[in-house]
Amino acid sequence: MKSEAWIFAIAAIFFALVSPAYWFITSDWTGTSVLTMTFLLAGMVTLYLAFHAKTMDPRPEDRKDGEIADGAGELGFFPPYSWWPLWCAMTLSVVVYATALGAWWLLIIGIALGAIALSGWIFEYYRGEHAH
Repeated sequence: MKSEAWIFAIAAIFFALVSPAYWFITSDWTGTSVLTMTFLLAGMVTLYLAFHAKTMDPRPEDRKDGEIADGAGELGFFPPYSWWPLWCAMTLSVVVYATALGAWWLLIIGIALGAIALSGWIFEYYRGEHAH
């Protein structure tokens, strides 16, 4: 994880240098605040990855003497296909559309359908074919 920490550190340094330069060139507070927030986000990820890189054992790809065979084996659980993210995105679009229109009745319907879709996505591995 040290390599990932270095990548985000370089990005954070870049945004730290670009933010004031952007302000002096354009005097645009919107873009400057976005660049500043991007610097803070990259710095936060850098600190997180650097902290965990120190506390965990190095992965095979982080070691100089690491072999390809060292990374063999099960990598984790990867879920099969799922329709629930589509329904969650559709209900979110209904909620945003209702907010933009000011249609509070549509907002209530969207939130109710969103709760159902989110519950289905959360609990999809507790029932049916993929239950464990």
